[in-house]
Amino acid sequence: MNTPPKPLVIAIDGPSGTGKSSVSKAVAQRLDLAYLDTGAMYRALTWWCVQQGVDLEDQPAVTRAAKDLPLQMGTDPSSPSVQVGGVLIDEAIRATAISESVSKVATNLGVRDELCRRQRALIAESVEAAGGVVAEGRDITTVVAPDAHVRILLSANQEARLARRAKQLHGEAATPRSLPSMTRSCAVTRTTRRFHSSCTQLPASRWWTPQTLSSTSPWKQCWM
Repeated sequence: MNTPPKPLVIAIDGPSGTGKSSVSKAVAQRLDLAYLDTGAMYRALTWWCVQQGVDLEDQPAVTRAAKDLPLQMGTDPSSPSVQVGGVLIDEAIRATAISESVSKVATNLGVRDELCRRQRALIAESVEAAGGVVAEGRDITTVVAPDAHVRILLSANQEARLARRAKQLHGEAATPRSLPSMTRSCAVTRTTRRFHSSCTQLPASRWWTPQTLSSTSPWKQCWM
């Protein structure tokens, strides 16, 4: 495999349950790049709002919380971390209660503006420090980093996605009882998908689709 050029920004998007995190960390480790989980930033803000007693339905209040959020993202792909106010919250933000509430935060336009600004800054910092970054999450290929050198849209069949989401949310395979909460947690995905209709109009970069990049062989075609 040839050594990839640097600086290098790889943006990976796709519906929940397609394996974005696993793929992104594997690519970042293989190419010796930083790793940024932008979805964890929305989860961190959700956790912070709950801790601070901020009503997630109060969009102006949540937007203010986003601007004040004392967030620190660790971008080492072998041990990524999320800290808020010096508290490590990697496990806390994966709790079922956070998973079921994060869509209220992620669909807040004021929050998205603030977190997208922070994500762009983190990408720039990662390029400076590590020579590049693999960034994954909502809006990443269309809003946050439309000029990324490589843009990837992952997909997986519904059965695989439900199984992954069930394991993430409940630590078990998909069951009829777990489907309602999984459906709620995936509501944000429908909003994200609306952005993709404009992808072909964005500035030129390498764009991988499900036809050229499957979730079962996620990174082998990036750099050969």
